[in-house]
Amino acid sequence: MSEHDDLIWRKEATKQTLSVREGFLESRATRARPLEDIAGHHLAETILAPADQPATDRATMDGYAFASSDDGPLEVVSGTSYPESDRPTIESGQAIEIATGAPLPERADTVVKQEDVDLENGTIAPPSLSAGTYVYERGSNLSAGDRLYSSGDRLSAMDAILLRDIERETVEVTKPFSVGVLATGTEIHEGRHTDLDSPMLCNLLRSWGHEPAYEGSVPDEGNRVERRIEELALEYDVVVTTGGTSVGAKDYVIDALANLGDVDFHRVRIRPGKPIAVARLPEYDALAVAIPGKPIGAYVSAAFVARALFTGEKDVPTVDRQMAHDIGLGPDGFEYVIPVTLEAETATPLGHVDSPLAVYEETFDPSVLSSSTRAAAADGFVLTTSDIAAGEDVAVVRTSALE
Repeated sequence: MSEHDDLIWRKEATKQTLSVREGFLESRATRARPLEDIAGHHLAETILAPADQPATDRATMDGYAFASSDDGPLEVVSGTSYPESDRPTIESGQAIEIATGAPLPERADTVVKQEDVDLENGTIAPPSLSAGTYVYERGSNLSAGDRLYSSGDRLSAMDAILLRDIERETVEVTKPFSVGVLATGTEIHEGRHTDLDSPMLCNLLRSWGHEPAYEGSVPDEGNRVERRIEELALEYDVVVTTGGTSVGAKDYVIDALANLGDVDFHRVRIRPGKPIAVARLPEYDALAVAIPGKPIGAYVSAAFVARALFTGEKDVPTVDRQMAHDIGLGPDGFEYVIPVTLEAETATPLGHVDSPLAVYEETFDPSVLSSSTRAAAADGFVLTTSDIAAGEDVAVVRTSALE
């Protein structure tokens, strides 16, 4: 049996993580949030369009409303349709002056701009316009019953526009997770090494809409690691640990999680960041995420695997660029996550000998790069399972899209 046989691909890890999230949310409390404070929160309800919108055809220009099928000079009836007006009526061969945003008469289907016609003796010549010109048609924005949002959707500031337009004042959202962040490692606990991961993770978790708290460190002692995770599981919805996730003599975190609950997976086919685990702790009504200890590997595993647990999202947007240098990969069977800097249309692999961080020649070296704090200056990441040639088009996940 290969040492990699128990690893799963990132997409499968994301799928399993989303399943864990869905089961966990079933027991979570919800609360109403005013629209002024919804960004970053996750909906706990499905929202349908309550009615057609607009409810009637409306003008998008100041001008005259008429039926495109009418011939001959059109009699302009008295009065003007304004946005606040009741829906007016016209007969065959008639038109009515109309303001932007105003309702069209029922038989009208077209608006001609005011400056495009001459009003003579109370009539206008019907212009040659297709039906629907300068008309905001009924139901073109929303049709009654349209699904606008699904439970679990993460809201942004722009969502407040649509929600307010359908006359919502509040929405029901899932309460943010309380998260205890715990560093493991005797060298950190005794102050010989700086904890580089926990501040980064706290910021990530907060950017994903949750409430992290740094809970210090614990040395590499099996009983103490398990006891501390158990204490935090009693206090928080989610426990996030750093370090101690590999298979070394002092890596106790995975055994501790297995003793306290069920480890859904341990080790994903990404480099850096391979030894990440997600666990359910049903006895404590909590979850746990075990993040590897090297700082860039910790960021990659959190941002590309654990993120799904906290955001409910499986995909992130990308931008297209051209790789500046040849990049070779190590062993097959992994998805390599290459940090890059961006300039114009070019992506430069940060770590390449010709980048500001000279770690490798042409073969990507995730093991060294995972510990390099300068790699934190990356503008984004390229994910690949095959070598990349200089000038090749690549899809870049911007760092800002992950946070």
